[in-house]
Amino acid sequence: MGKEIASKRRLGIMGGTFDPIHYGHLVAAEGARHAFNLEKVVFIPAGNPPHKPGYIVAEPSVRYKMTCLAIASNPFFCSSAMEVERPGPSYTVDTVRKMAHLYPEKRIYFITGADAILEIFSWKDSQILLTMCNFVATTRPGYCLKELNKRFDSMPKGVKQNISFMEVPALAISSTDIRQRVHEGKPIKYLLPEPVEDYILRNNLYR
Repeated sequence: MGKEIASKRRLGIMGGTFDPIHYGHLVAAEGARHAFNLEKVVFIPAGNPPHKPGYIVAEPSVRYKMTCLAIASNPFFCSSAMEVERPGPSYTVDTVRKMAHLYPEKRIYFITGADAILEIFSWKDSQILLTMCNFVATTRPGYCLKELNKRFDSMPKGVKQNISFMEVPALAISSTDIRQRVHEGKPIKYLLPEPVEDYILRNNLYR
């Protein structure tokens, strides 16, 4: 009972461009949900990410649709269009602040790649952000937890205690590779959920 109550006080946020969303994102989110007893994981596609100018291929509404299709079969996953609908750049601190306002009784866990966490001090209002929520840094292929922990040793103690590392299966899947494969007419089956694959092909995305 205690574990169940604790889990209802924790809410995960999975942010990303999701251009397109794939199994790597879903595996990371489900792993974090289980490891940190998260009641739900909310997928929030970035509207206009400031760190990726010119790299976004699909329109925000299209990426949001693909995200909804990808998570439809998991009752612990849901989506939000708050960044897609928000004008201007999509900053993580604004999203976390909004979620904290909507769910004041929840402790928020922001799920992202460990490589992104290493750049967190370049994010808008990073010092404030690091006090607003916990971070789950998921390892991707090519990253070593031992090396990451060493690089985090220089961080203030109050910052480090809000960051947790989580190993995920080494799925060498990337949105960039998927877009390239579609462009070259190569198969993308088994890299992402079938409804997302069908949507991409039916709408001639990434051609």
